[in-house]
Amino acid sequence: MANLIGRRAAREAVDALLSQARSGRSAALVLRGEAGIGKTAVLEYARDSADGSAFRVESSVGVESETQFAFAGLHQLCAPLLDHTGTLPEPQQVALGVAFGLRSGAVPDRFLVGLATLHLMAEVAEQEPLLCLVDDAQWLDEASAQVLAFVARRLGAERLALVLGVRDSEEGDRLPFSGLPDLRLEGLGELDARELLSAAVRTPMDVRVRDRIVAEAGGNPLALLELPRNAPSTHLAGGFELPGALSVPRRIEESFRRRSASLPAETQQLLLVAASEPTGDVGLLWRAAAHVDLAPEAAIPAEAAGLLDIDARVRFRHPLVRSAVYRAATPPDRRRAHGALAAATDPQTDPDRRAWHRAQAVLGTDEHVAAELEHSAERARARGGLAAAAAFLQHATELTPDPATRARRALDAAHAKHDAGASDAAGELLAVAAAGPLDTLAGARLQLLHAQIAFHRTRGSDIPGLLLDAAKSLSPLDPALARETYLQAIDAAIHTGHLAQGRGLPEAARAAADAPPSPAPPRPVDLLLEGLTTRSEQGFEASVPTLQRSLEMLLGPESRVTDDNRRWLWLACHVASMLWDDDTLYTLATTAVRLARDAGSLSMLPAALNAVASIRVLTGELNQATELAAEEAAITQATGAPPLPNARLMLAAWGGRQAETLELYGSMVTEATERGEGATVCLAQATLAALHNGLGNYEAAVAAAAPPCEHDDLAYSALALPELVEAAARAGDTPRAASALEVLTSRAHASGTDFALGLAARSRALTTTGPAAEEHYREALVRLTSCRWAVFLARTHLVYGEWLRREGRRHDARDQLRTAHRMLVDMGIDAFAERAARELRATGEQPRARTAQPTDELTAQELHVARLVATGATSREVGAQLFLSPRTIEAHLRNIFRKLGITSRRELGTLHLP
Repeated sequence: MANLIGRRAAREAVDALLSQARSGRSAALVLRGEAGIGKTAVLEYARDSADGSAFRVESSVGVESETQFAFAGLHQLCAPLLDHTGTLPEPQQVALGVAFGLRSGAVPDRFLVGLATLHLMAEVAEQEPLLCLVDDAQWLDEASAQVLAFVARRLGAERLALVLGVRDSEEGDRLPFSGLPDLRLEGLGELDARELLSAAVRTPMDVRVRDRIVAEAGGNPLALLELPRNAPSTHLAGGFELPGALSVPRRIEESFRRRSASLPAETQQLLLVAASEPTGDVGLLWRAAAHVDLAPEAAIPAEAAGLLDIDARVRFRHPLVRSAVYRAATPPDRRRAHGALAAATDPQTDPDRRAWHRAQAVLGTDEHVAAELEHSAERARARGGLAAAAAFLQHATELTPDPATRARRALDAAHAKHDAGASDAAGELLAVAAAGPLDTLAGARLQLLHAQIAFHRTRGSDIPGLLLDAAKSLSPLDPALARETYLQAIDAAIHTGHLAQGRGLPEAARAAADAPPSPAPPRPVDLLLEGLTTRSEQGFEASVPTLQRSLEMLLGPESRVTDDNRRWLWLACHVASMLWDDDTLYTLATTAVRLARDAGSLSMLPAALNAVASIRVLTGELNQATELAAEEAAITQATGAPPLPNARLMLAAWGGRQAETLELYGSMVTEATERGEGATVCLAQATLAALHNGLGNYEAAVAAAAPPCEHDDLAYSALALPELVEAAARAGDTPRAASALEVLTSRAHASGTDFALGLAARSRALTTTGPAAEEHYREALVRLTSCRWAVFLARTHLVYGEWLRREGRRHDARDQLRTAHRMLVDMGIDAFAERAARELRATGEQPRARTAQPTDELTAQELHVARLVATGATSREVGAQLFLSPRTIEAHLRNIFRKLGITSRRELGTLHLP
């Protein structure tokens, strides 16, 4: 344990981690530092400590050459645990089986694999505490790294500890481990460094040489151990040597290279074969060695030199030994080693590694090997390894001799890189594909991918134009894809909105009018395209019948939500919002959540949760909205994605929290403007208008609500119009109120939903004087009573009560204001509730105060768990829905029972949960 001199903080952190895990408070720790700084030693300390504390210990080591193999690192860690998969829900069993290549099936969402991994580890930890160690995590494949980061962020009450060692490097910087608890290992202090050096060097050492080695090592323990080993004794005693300019890790690697170079030639060859084979398979090493006429005895000098250990597995003393051996080899020697490994690898049981080794053995191009890599890419994609599939295709492209085939593979590789989130690499491969030759359809697909990559990178105002160009090229070649691309262009133009600087929505709609004819019968995508084109070209009213048919088809009993239709769910949500179709909007958004949960798609679930949380605000269910927003925030934090602002802004605004709203509004508008997302700006403005109307700041509400209406934003002008009518009417801006009412009324009658007609009646009442206003208020109450968006019903009681008080009908006003105040208080719509309270006081009645509830002490997540358990769901079922382990759900339940003063699930089921 010499490497742990001066590592007291690391030992204490590991001890604390194991103590937490033993007591059922799982945790993760990332050890960071340069090569040789002692991360491996700390991991070994953790293993030794856990072995003495009744822990089960599983480990994995990242290997540089394994980064192309999807889930390779995760499989190495979890393989000994797989006999527990029978306890997992079926979707999770399937996801793990497909990811590890143990069964066939649909491509699993990588975060469903993460959930399955979390639950698998939690199941094992139920029997005995589990410690998972991952060394050299900077070389994990992307899929494994993302899954382990997800697991680390979702740990709760399991008896589980996860420790990852990450080297300072570009590879380490790309990992998704930021935000996890970490500990940076620094160099040893001078006294500890001298003590370690003295213990390692038994020969006499000149003081000045000792001081130089200590200074150059920079406190790096491995450097202190390795640098003197290759120095002649005369140098240590005070002789001279040429100075080196290498960094400490490079110098350590160089010392390993010199040590291996002094070994017999056969031993060096065997070391190279071992360094080229990342799995540590002893049988494979000996078979490969036999292919190049190397006897097992060739390993003896390497073991004696402390570079290699061969027992049940092949292990290098340090990862720098492997890299030193491999980098020092000549290209022909590397190719020879990989060729031997390819010949020794079973093509039936491990075809992908065989293909990879064959590819490394090629000098120049080789169509047969390129075709093998292409098949490996297909298998990797089927397991959900998009990054691995992209890497195989990229290498296949490099090995392809035929220019046309090379261009096709480059285009496929670019698609795979884009799907894996590596847009820069995808762009480089597009340049290779563009060099061609490509047939006409492939050229059009290249145009489309170029536009999609640009949208992913910038979401800039030029994206609709790029998509339109691609759609035009596709029209004579693939009419169905052309229509979808035109719809993508319109969708992009909707997001760009008024911030478009090139071709925006009007230009996209005009171009889409020339799209290939719709098939018979039309698909939902065809009706959406036709309806949105009509919306832009002929106006709102003309588009309604076609758009309503598209929504009916998406939700009809004969139309399951297929993968093709699922892509358009969010655009359909915008359409439903535009049409004030509150039922369809709710159904579409909750369907998206259900589909994402069923598929375990944590890449799609946050956006779906964010949408439903926003809708729950308008239905007056702010507690449920808060729970969903908290779940979305937890998942985005676990997956490393940025949090989504929409629901948080709406919760703050409708909750009347002005300072929080203005802060969220400012950042949301700034970021959206930089990205060129006009629709997001309009949503923020409509939401700000609601805040100001609640506070009675009517001129500010007019200023906020007017831009979305003037821009005629497709989705969010529907929210802004009623806010503008109320604000303008209250501010005395009669012309503006009348103009907004005219638009609202016309569109409401075209839509025909009770919600639209109720908003129109309410808005007419606000702009009407005398007895006629009452008729409109009553119509609005009747229509809005049957709608989901209850906040507008409560607000209608409020404005009706305000009108009655000003008419001198104080008794009637009290009834309406009392109802409004009760509804708004129960919902948590505080600014409007306070407005109702002021009006009630003006009638001579004191508004009731809200009674504190025991559930007020529950956190958003605890309330969410309580509500699910109250329905009869088991801890396992609740955990599956919330992406938590059953043990964590049980821990939440204990807190819930304590706070509510109950002792059982049955009692929980009898409570009224808000």
